[in-house]
Amino acid sequence: MSGRGQGPLAGVRILDLTSVLMGPYATQIFADLGADVIKIEGPTGDTTRFLPPGQDASRGGMFLNVNRGKRSLALDLKQPAARTALLRLAETADVFVHSMRAQAIGRLGLDYTALKSANPRIIYANLYGFGRTGPYRDFPAYDDIVQAASGLVDLQARLSGGKPTYLGTVVADKVAGLTGAYAIVAALFARERSGLGQEIEIPMFETLVSFTMIEHLCGSIFDPPLGPPEYPRVTSEARRPYRTRDGYIGVMIYNDKHWRAFFAALGDPEWSRDPMFASMRSRTENIGAVLARLATVMEQQTTDEWLELMRKAEIPATPIASPSDLLHDPHLEATGFWEERDTDQGRLRFPGIPTGFSETPGAIGDPGPALGADSRAVLRENGFTEAEIESLLDSKALITGEGENP
Repeated sequence: MSGRGQGPLAGVRILDLTSVLMGPYATQIFADLGADVIKIEGPTGDTTRFLPPGQDASRGGMFLNVNRGKRSLALDLKQPAARTALLRLAETADVFVHSMRAQAIGRLGLDYTALKSANPRIIYANLYGFGRTGPYRDFPAYDDIVQAASGLVDLQARLSGGKPTYLGTVVADKVAGLTGAYAIVAALFARERSGLGQEIEIPMFETLVSFTMIEHLCGSIFDPPLGPPEYPRVTSEARRPYRTRDGYIGVMIYNDKHWRAFFAALGDPEWSRDPMFASMRSRTENIGAVLARLATVMEQQTTDEWLELMRKAEIPATPIASPSDLLHDPHLEATGFWEERDTDQGRLRFPGIPTGFSETPGAIGDPGPALGADSRAVLRENGFTEAEIESLLDSKALITGEGENP
């Protein structure tokens, strides 16, 4: 498999019992950085397989990307023989990660106690919706649900005239996935020091509340509160891309240096002497009026004229890019961010690995595998005999797919 095993995590083996996006995104990062990620799926496979578009009805574009570099082992874990096989695989694994609610993983007999008995050094990661010690623990959770529960939807309403709305990205899944990735790496590092495995928990809800409240806790960090839990600069209705004479532009005039440079570029107009522009504190206290005034000024020139002015003044500014624009962005092309290759699913374009390592760079592996494509190979590597593999197949505990890798 191209790309697999190259990177700072080469030699780490992960049993990946996750589906949809949160868990697979976390383990995609591990695969990109060299880990051997064994994706364990049931007989019908990860539901994300079937999201269109795709050349293959069981491997849509999102699945191909978020499961790149992984191998597929298909087991029916409701069968005792499949559970026994998985526990045997765990004996030599470094990480076991799942995205099932606590009750569901417990019913399969695959909780931390079971995995620890098989391998005391294993890192056991729970990625699910809500922390298991709270009253929401058994509630199902998807990205929209957690966005709504975490305060993000309410905050978005402040920017859209009071109408609640979701962010235009599955932010809860991806932030929780990133958090899961760094938590697992931290546990692996601790194991190198102590020799001990451990169980870790990454709940989406708590993760997104932490993410949201970094800036929005604001005055409510104090007891008694000095203000509501809201960072007013971010939630001001005036905070939006600015209309120019011929379009829109993104501008961030943030610190005192930026504002001085902006006023100087405009010839220090009379309105710039208003005390509300004097400091970061005064601008924050009057953020709605500050941004509204700026919006009026931005309408007076074209986008290109503002870009030239802002870049000369070293003020952050950018055109508004669409996802289509990014496919041919000159910076991304110059850095080699997009990786194109011919695969069994046709020619594919992958987003690159965003992190760089001078000595141990990662590499993007092959697109997400066919269901059960690596079932035999994974079991053989772990000491299963051909007779044992055939017995698992006969009992329907093991599934192999078309195009199975030898």
